Amino acid sequence: MANRPSLNFIVALINFEQYKFYILPPAIASTSTPVNVAYDIDNTGSVDTRPRDCESDTSLAGSHLEECHGPNTVEHLMFPRAEESCNEFQSKVPMKNFIRADPSYLKTLGQAHSGWIFGGIAELVDNSKDAKAAKMDIFVDIIQLKKSRKDIPMLSVIDDGQGMNHDEVMKMVSFGHKQSDKVDKDHIGKFGVGFKTGAMRLGRDVLVLTQTTNSRSLAFLSQSLNEGKDNIEIPIVSYCRQGQRMEVDLSVQSEALAKHNLKAIKDFSPFNKYLIGEKAALFGTGTGTQIYIWNLDEWGSKYCLEWHDGLKGGSSFHQGDIVIHNKRTRSRPGQISQKVPLDYSLRAYLEIIFLVPRMKISVQRTLVKTRPLSKFLTQTVIETGDILMRPVELILGFSQLEWERANCGMFLYWHGRLIEAYKRVGGMIHSADVGRGVIGVIDVTNLMDDKDGRVWVHNNKQGFQDSEQYACLERWLGRKADEYWDNNFDSLKLDKDNCVLKPDHEWVQCDKCRKWRILPTGFNSSKLPVQWFCFMEPFKGQCADPELKMEFGMVNVSTKRSGYGCLSKDSNDEKMESVMKTSGTG
Repeated sequence: MANRPSLNFIVALINFEQYKFYILPPAIASTSTPVNVAYDIDNTGSVDTRPRDCESDTSLAGSHLEECHGPNTVEHLMFPRAEESCNEFQSKVPMKNFIRADPSYLKTLGQAHSGWIFGGIAELVDNSKDAKAAKMDIFVDIIQLKKSRKDIPMLSVIDDGQGMNHDEVMKMVSFGHKQSDKVDKDHIGKFGVGFKTGAMRLGRDVLVLTQTTNSRSLAFLSQSLNEGKDNIEIPIVSYCRQGQRMEVDLSVQSEALAKHNLKAIKDFSPFNKYLIGEKAALFGTGTGTQIYIWNLDEWGSKYCLEWHDGLKGGSSFHQGDIVIHNKRTRSRPGQISQKVPLDYSLRAYLEIIFLVPRMKISVQRTLVKTRPLSKFLTQTVIETGDILMRPVELILGFSQLEWERANCGMFLYWHGRLIEAYKRVGGMIHSADVGRGVIGVIDVTNLMDDKDGRVWVHNNKQGFQDSEQYACLERWLGRKADEYWDNNFDSLKLDKDNCVLKPDHEWVQCDKCRKWRILPTGFNSSKLPVQWFCFMEPFKGQCADPELKMEFGMVNVSTKRSGYGCLSKDSNDEKMESVMKTSGTG
């Protein structure tokens, strides 16, 4: 049996349901215009080994077909006989049921994050973390549309991860794929829909540019391109490295198809060949993925997102940020506080999105000061137990900042990524004062992942399914939170003395190994440089040194550390009077 035709001899390859149509050129020695049209059906029907010519200006069913022989003939491909009508031909072939994906489905995908737009950005952050990225930049720029000459905002998400080859890009844009059976507690992606649901929530059109050590690919998921069509078209162009250059990869596409897809990208996006080249140059010899989203989602006459550039040399209050336009606080049972910045500030959300942050993340080109939440609490207690015969570990503590904001609750992480924040449990649900300032941190991966591959997390990764595991977890957390509050109520209620509680320890993160190091008691953290490394004071160690684990804490009332104070109002007044008298102004 002859092999399938070489891609070099195919004018076009059309996949339609269970058929593959091969459009073949005339024989090399021929001077006529007819072309060959062959079709292939996977394991269905009988094989007709009589290849025939098909006039290029007539329909398939009514064309004049003659038997031909030549270098483009493929023995195991079937050609319709001239005397067969379309209905006669179709009746001879066993049919299968296939689902058509209407372009409106792209809008439906975005509804997975309709309740909170930052959930869409989190999907892209997850993908970067899974790609082992060390650095990630998220920012909004203004770009001009070619056709309308209109300036519009474009959201850019850029990382230096491993990048994706052609097959991985195809998997990313496909509507569902087989879930991996591999168990990896550090891997967040599970459902195969995160990129699509996240991108389509943020905007109507998205271009992905990704590079590995040996390949580069462009993928265009666009509502604008597919408007008015009956099926979703996703142009993809892939290149492979040839020496120092990237050439069209003819092993996965024909040159004609690559040109067609590249033209579609240029026609329906702000990107021309120069801008694509400029963005590709950002990779250099490295790897990574760049995601560009435009026609951003709108809130009335404005955009859902607002963006503010940081001020050079400014304080932490002048850092760049991307915020949700309405700045509304998300609804949580028992919560009355409206001061929840992570609900509407991307910078605040990304500070604690990961249980143990390693990746450097910048928002509007200013670095986010990520922090492991459990390391910034005071009077920490580590509670361990078993839920449905699975071990769990909860870190409970007090946060001065959250007390001032009248917040409290549990932070539930799954595979090291924040799923629920400020979840009130136990007595917290019924009273705003019970548990005020108390924060719990727990990773529930072991509990929410079944051995059979099923997970009890919503596919938008913003909540947990109603399950026995979750119900038992709520009861256990409520009991532990109430016990902590009862045991520590007197020591935590220091507001009558106007005192400020400091964390059990202060921590600093190495800019190279990204490990967290404990600062000695009494060390002034304000003296640390912006970029700190393990060999510097006060650690004076090496990046290879292990990271210390959380320890039990005590109530530490601030005295000397910068940024904290425990002075009563009277003592403050006395101190001010003393200063004024000494300076002669009294």
